[in-house]
Amino acid sequence: MAEPVSQNAPEDDPDRSEEDQPRRSRSEERGGARRRRAKPAKKRSFWKELPILLVIALVLTILIQTFLAKVFMIPSGSMEATLHGCPGCTGDRILVDRVTYDFTEPGPGDVVVFKGPPAWVNNEIPPQESSNIVVRGLRGLGSLVGFAPPDERDFVKRVIAVGGQTVQCCDPQGRVIVDGKALDEPYVHWEDPSDQAEKPFEPVKVPAGMVWVMGDNRNNSDDSRFQGGGGVNGAVPVDNIIGKARIIVLPPGRWGGITDHNPQETAQPVALGAPAWQSGVPLGAGIAGAWPALFLGRKLKSGLRRAAGRKS
Repeated sequence: MAEPVSQNAPEDDPDRSEEDQPRRSRSEERGGARRRRAKPAKKRSFWKELPILLVIALVLTILIQTFLAKVFMIPSGSMEATLHGCPGCTGDRILVDRVTYDFTEPGPGDVVVFKGPPAWVNNEIPPQESSNIVVRGLRGLGSLVGFAPPDERDFVKRVIAVGGQTVQCCDPQGRVIVDGKALDEPYVHWEDPSDQAEKPFEPVKVPAGMVWVMGDNRNNSDDSRFQGGGGVNGAVPVDNIIGKARIIVLPPGRWGGITDHNPQETAQPVALGAPAWQSGVPLGAGIAGAWPALFLGRKLKSGLRRAAGRKS
């Protein structure tokens, strides 16, 4: 009688030796070894990841502020009330666009941040540097991200005129004039509303590749009118401009855009005034010439009458 065939598959027979077991492929053997060795990945704790995140954030901040946009702190009140700043107080932090002027030129009305040219900084007292390397490092980091005044002499002003234009002050209404037109400047701030007279200055033709800048706090701003003794020396090279001020980012209550109203867009032609004695010259000449003209007219009329009488 034939033996019944076992229901178990040959590979399931426990009595079979290893030589009798079917040989598995190498890929199956490697897969099994990996499954035996694989363990659940241990999740890194938040506190271990935090320093890495901070370093990445700092590197990105440095790259962004170096090439795209940078935060600056306003240290003075020369741009009131557009930008707030005063010694010992919390000045505005502004975001400065560093890309715009790679494609366009600065225009009238733009609020710009720039490195002071030699005429602006030669007579300035350099800031005192701390001897503590940690303090200097923290100051440099704070300056980089806009939470401390910069070490270098940077300024923020508004462009009033560009290369090739002639600027002067003032017309009879006390307005700044560019190329014979009185500017429309709604942003000008007067600390004393009862004294809204600007300091006059002689005509200055702005050299090519430079701009003429002034502060919105018109009577409390050391700008192109005074730096380097005024005149052409006060103009700022376009190459010195770091970027265009776009937004006030801090403090929260001051958040908002920065006006770039073009004062030349609606400028009005003006007839420049003359000293009073010069204005009186035509009137004096007219009065002086009236008497001889009247005398000659009477003589001519009398002579004509006598000639007409003789003919008759």
